[in-house]
Amino acid sequence: MLRTYLDHAASSPTLPEAVVAMTEALGRPGNPSSLHTAGRGARRLLEEARESLAGDLGAAPGEVVFTSGGTEANNLALLGAVTPERPEVAVSAVEHPSVAAAMGRLPLRVLPVLPSGHLDVTAAAGLLGPRTALVSVMWVNNETGAVQPIADVVALAHSVGAPAHSDAVQAFGHLPVHFGESGLDLLSVSAHKLGGPVGIGALVVRRGVKLAPSGFGGGQEARLRSGTVPVALAAGFAAASRVVLQHRDAEEVRLATLRDRLITGVLAAVPDVVTNTVGPCSPAIVNLTFAGTRADDVLLLLDAAGVDASTGSACTAGVHQPSEVLLAMGRTQAAAASSLRFSFGPDSTTAAIDHLLAVLPDIVEQARKAH
Repeated sequence: MLRTYLDHAASSPTLPEAVVAMTEALGRPGNPSSLHTAGRGARRLLEEARESLAGDLGAAPGEVVFTSGGTEANNLALLGAVTPERPEVAVSAVEHPSVAAAMGRLPLRVLPVLPSGHLDVTAAAGLLGPRTALVSVMWVNNETGAVQPIADVVALAHSVGAPAHSDAVQAFGHLPVHFGESGLDLLSVSAHKLGGPVGIGALVVRRGVKLAPSGFGGGQEARLRSGTVPVALAAGFAAASRVVLQHRDAEEVRLATLRDRLITGVLAAVPDVVTNTVGPCSPAIVNLTFAGTRADDVLLLLDAAGVDASTGSACTAGVHQPSEVLLAMGRTQAAAASSLRFSFGPDSTTAAIDHLLAVLPDIVEQARKAH
């Protein structure tokens, strides 16, 4: 059976260049914290990867702190920013679970969004104050693809003397991301969303920004993130980043064409569909509500037809609930429970979109009958 993979926002297949870089690094001995020859060799590989990734991010090498992924990077930013004088973290209502779930650990101010999923900047301004420790708004929403007004986020945070953080996991590799020019103080990225290995990400920390470490240990990464740094994964992350950024401009145009082809085709072929992806938006994500269905039913029928898609974030332990992102955008419980995400990457083609469009009308009809 022809299979069509349209879940790159969850994880994108590892690029061959990343595999080569990791394979070469895995064959070398040495802990990068050791002082002997093998250790210094491992340290050199690690710092070369850091320097390469920093260049791609528009950051200084010393600002890149390697983590186990985007989730840990987000956690480190939020937990590390709070102080007794500034105990509150302000986050948008449509954040990734690794930010939204901080509600159980930290006093949160939830910043509302418009029906399009974009931050309501005017309303957000009234919720910040001298107790705000951090303002965190993701660059690109992982479910709808909404691109947030990062310049406004930075201005809001700095107006109350707080640092600004953005989860750029879904932006890096698809949109121009330049940490130095963004004005942000903290930025999270992850390797496996752009063809690097699973298990490594980074938090970019602007010089002069103070964070408290959230764990104990040897303080390997700028005394913020302890533990032996996986050199091979760092090399793979840097290699994937280099490859993706070489073709990013062309890929942005190509994937945007696929996105528009899918939206136009679905609206023409399937009745009672609502598009939850509204510009400005990522070229790589489409979120659609299929009224009168259960998303899980559509998902399983698509899987049987050879299409891999998603009901939303892959970081919710496989338990599907109505999308909190769509609920925050004002959608009903029924609409939030009948929405799917399709996301694209290097192997996404016009043929893949046409395959989906060919099977989707009958699948939605079946799902509506079952509902």
